Amino acid sequence: MARVTLRVLDGADRGRAFENLPTPVTVGREDGNTVQLNDERVSRFHLKIQEDAGRLVLTDLQSTNGTKINGESVQIWVLRPGDVIQVGRSMLLFGSRDEIARRLAGLRHAELGSGIPLDVEDAGPDTSSVLLDDELRSFGDAETRARLHTLLPPELPDDLSPAQAAQLAELLLYLQLRLRQVISAARVQQKSDKITLEAHPWQGILDLQDRLAAYLRSVGEPNTDE
Repeated sequence: MARVTLRVLDGADRGRAFENLPTPVTVGREDGNTVQLNDERVSRFHLKIQEDAGRLVLTDLQSTNGTKINGESVQIWVLRPGDVIQVGRSMLLFGSRDEIARRLAGLRHAELGSGIPLDVEDAGPDTSSVLLDDELRSFGDAETRARLHTLLPPELPDDLSPAQAAQLAELLLYLQLRLRQVISAARVQQKSDKITLEAHPWQGILDLQDRLAAYLRSVGEPNTDE
């Protein structure tokens, strides 16, 4: 079973650490949460972290003020060591010291080598112990945060049923075709590095953004049957 470690970086509970918590983990201001925060802007039951298919998934439980991961509003998210969760006025760092250090080692391997992140298991305990204190002392450093929080292309889900695979393929094709329409409508200005786009294709981008936001809200709805 996966374990969850959260450290409060900012807020009324700053400095508190919740280590090696078994899943599922709930965060909120009410008694009965695994992690109870003294923050009036945090909902009674704000979010849940659960294990699914070998990943730790955060779900916002329709909180009043929402949840941000690395500065972006989310409703559902696959957590990775080093992610910063913001709820209300509180900021929580996800992952143990070893997990964050190993992930940083893997990202550096990708930057310096083949471009493929080093598997955290391959990084080994020696790597993490060497990086541990230096990396976490420098967590406030912009370069370290940028490395951890750079948005990378997500992996496709495994073990989809034929119907689910077809739905996913249809969604990706829809996005590809809409983006292709916008790209084909763009015009490069001669002797300039500027690109112009007329109002109609620009409106298409705005419509696509709204549709994607609706998709995100839909998939992020908590399953009330659980």
